[in-house]
Amino acid sequence: MMEALIAGGWLMLPLLGCSLLATVIIIERLWTLRAGRIAPHGLGQEVCSLITRGQVNLYWLESHSPLGGVLAAGLRNAGLGHEQVRSRLTEAATAVIHDMERFLNPLGTIAAIAPLIGLLGTVVGMIEVFAVIVAGDGASRTADLAGGISQALVTTAAGLTVAIPALMFHRYFQRRVEDITVRMEEQAGQVVEFLAHHGSAISLAEGQTPARDAERVEADGRLAPEVRHP
Repeated sequence: MMEALIAGGWLMLPLLGCSLLATVIIIERLWTLRAGRIAPHGLGQEVCSLITRGQVNLYWLESHSPLGGVLAAGLRNAGLGHEQVRSRLTEAATAVIHDMERFLNPLGTIAAIAPLIGLLGTVVGMIEVFAVIVAGDGASRTADLAGGISQALVTTAAGLTVAIPALMFHRYFQRRVEDITVRMEEQAGQVVEFLAHHGSAISLAEGQTPARDAERVEADGRLAPEVRHP
């Protein structure tokens, strides 16, 4: 390994840095972009059930998951009409999507520049080879010729070795973000549809939104906004 780094010359240093950075990003995104953590299955249906029973706890919902925070943002404006609910859901979902896409641009940049750095190493290595040939003493400087050729090949291989996994994971994470976004949209749509069809059966105290509704202290000491039925 060390011999390959030395053979590749100084251009192996930026490639090594790109490799380490890409590895860190991939591990972090694999841990963060878990569908069960961001958009738990069945949360939208559970929220609809809690609304029906008048047991919505927005504080618990916000801390439950990113999707819970999106749904809580919409429910806080339930008393202002469905358009406001949809608007708040969209704004909150946009923030979650932006967080899911964090570090994907740097990963894509690494996938794009790593082959270019390898190509630059190839060019530098071939320049050294031709410099030895032009000097007219190539036969006596075989080691220099071999070093230039080795640098050209090693940097090219290293650049591709870094770029290929980075590109694969970049595409994979993009697809995962899209899948999670679709799941969020489906569950948020369930809540909006529920409010549209059952809004008349749900009455908030004195026309206030859930955020401003009276708070009740539960047995475990938590604060939970009430959703009262007529």
